[in-house]
Amino acid sequence: MKLLVKFNLIYVIVMALGVGVSGYLTRSLLIRNAQEEVLNNARQLIDKANAVRGYTSAQITPLLATQMKYEFLPQSVPSFSAVEVLSTLLKKYPDYFYKEATLNPTNPRDRATGWEVDVVNQFRANADLKEQIGQRETPSGPSMYLSTPLRITNPACLQCHSSVEAAPKTMIDKYGTANGFGWNLNEVIGAQVISVPLALPLQRAGQSFNVFIGSLIAVFVVVGVVLNLMIWMVVVRPVTRLSELADRVSQGELNAPDFDGSSGDEIGVLAQSFSRMRTSVVQAMKMLES
Repeated sequence: MKLLVKFNLIYVIVMALGVGVSGYLTRSLLIRNAQEEVLNNARQLIDKANAVRGYTSAQITPLLATQMKYEFLPQSVPSFSAVEVLSTLLKKYPDYFYKEATLNPTNPRDRATGWEVDVVNQFRANADLKEQIGQRETPSGPSMYLSTPLRITNPACLQCHSSVEAAPKTMIDKYGTANGFGWNLNEVIGAQVISVPLALPLQRAGQSFNVFIGSLIAVFVVVGVVLNLMIWMVVVRPVTRLSELADRVSQGELNAPDFDGSSGDEIGVLAQSFSRMRTSVVQAMKMLES
């Protein structure tokens, strides 16, 4: 096997290992960054929902207190306002999803269903759990969801949700007596759930990965070509010439031209050693002839 073939075989193996390891690490990093980007978007939407809840509770509900005596206005309920605002915002992003999933809601649209029930029950089972993150499949592709618990921390909420007798008549007239009662202070009654699609971030991560791997392979190929040329010019060609000269001398052609070994590298040292050996052989042959 020739020297260049051996070198290229080793180089290809090293290149394959390098591309494989780099590709694995890079892909993992890009996917993790894509997921972090999605989670950041989800957390921002949760913060917006909480901001709307706080604004409604502090400023809107007191303004509607008088009207509430004659007609129940859901706009005075913080959770209703948050869902309405987020739903309006997410109309531009139909693959996004926000819901205040509740096990026993007053408004039927907030009832937890399917996997949402499991999320709420996990919060109810673990009081120290502040956040849940997971993935689920949707018709538009994979999505990542972020959920936080809805806990009754304000005693004022119990004025409407503790019992049917304590609830305002206007609320009962609107929603009935079947749901939204029996809540207790510090109880987890639901969860804020925001679902953000992963398809676009993963697509961007895939494109970045392809560009990186393509660039890495191109660099390896260019470096390989340059190294092949250097090895051929610096090592293979001089060694081949020196080998041919040694073969001619070994066959008795003592008048063969000298090898130019003026370089100071290993090839030059080898050429000088060969020249000294050749001189010794010529002198020995002349002594034998005489």
